[in-house]
Amino acid sequence: MRRTQIYLTEKEHSGISELAMLTGKRQSELIRQAVDEYLVRKKPDDKLNKIRKAKGIWKDRSDLDLTKLRADFDRY
Repeated sequence: MRRTQIYLTEKEHSGISELAMLTGKRQSELIRQAVDEYLVRKKPDDKLNKIRKAKGIWKDRSDLDLTKLRADFDRY
């Protein structure tokens, strides 16, 4: 594990302090957990997986003219 210093606003500091008291966890543990969750959400691989999961979600829709919709993207 590596030691890192960060600057928090007063609001962030009081929020993390309060959460630490409520949960019985150390502030550093809560900050590491928050960073881990952020990295999982923002990881490029995660975005690619979401795009792949969305592939074909409109294929069975009959209320859209997909040819016209796609043509709008080709106007440049």
